[in-house]
Amino acid sequence: MDHIQSESYLLSKPESILDYPFGLDVKVFKVKGKMFALLALGKMGKGDGSGRDKNNCDWWMNLKCDPDEAFALRDIFAAVIPGYHMNKRHWNTVILDGSIPTGEIERMIDNSFSLVVKGMKKSDREYFQLRYGANK
Repeated sequence: MDHIQSESYLLSKPESILDYPFGLDVKVFKVKGKMFALLALGKMGKGDGSGRDKNNCDWWMNLKCDPDEAFALRDIFAAVIPGYHMNKRHWNTVILDGSIPTGEIERMIDNSFSLVVKGMKKSDREYFQLRYGANK
């Protein structure tokens, strides 16, 4: 899955929006004002430090994750690292280098979205349950 496919999938989540609070180099995906993903080139918009031009760097995506699962995913996939500039217990950075199957990345995105919805205030959670059924 590349960054274009990732962005499309992130925006397909119910009521997700794209925002740029950290500048145009860092895409922030939110639901009801709460961030559930960040997408940027290399080290969150700064490239990967390799000296290559921006067209050759991998994209990085930060996703919220259950702490136990976060550590397990880091053990399974070399392209999953502790969340860059995030709480490393609750966030992972997924390096979109083609090494992780698309279905697995979609599952991680779904889980991030679901965790953020579950953490919303009761009225917003109920709204999502009524409008979309559970935490899609």
